[in-house]
Amino acid sequence: MEDGELEYVGFWARVGASIIDTLLLMIVCTPLVFWYYGVNYWLTAGFIRGPVDLLINWILPAIVIVLFWVYRQATPGKMVISARIVDAKTGGKPTTGQLIGRYLAYYVSTIPLCLGFIWVAFDPRKQGWHDKLAGTVVVRPRVRGPQPVKFPSGA
Repeated sequence: MEDGELEYVGFWARVGASIIDTLLLMIVCTPLVFWYYGVNYWLTAGFIRGPVDLLINWILPAIVIVLFWVYRQATPGKMVISARIVDAKTGGKPTTGQLIGRYLAYYVSTIPLCLGFIWVAFDPRKQGWHDKLAGTVVVRPRVRGPQPVKFPSGA
């Protein structure tokens, strides 16, 4: 696909993809937490309630997300909107190091009132702070949906 056939993915499309990913992670993580901790998990205060909580709600999602990025260049939510993460300079597949850095940079984007994510709405290349730090952009085909069939000439 040529550069002119791609567009940067904007704020609201990425919010929608993030909601899909969050719901899918909740479908996996919530039953695991409930199985291990029971109903008391939701009745007690605390940011992290133990090593199993850390594993299920922090480490597992990080591993799953980075693996999706490495092998598919997208999470399921991004796949739904035909988006993928590419290297900002080459347009090619980002390195594993870039993708791990991108995930860690989510915390940088989150801490100041999620301004790093909101930045996507105003940036010309639709990059959040995590994209800028990792050297990535999120793109998708400019034209989506069913495409007309092109028959070879002479058919």
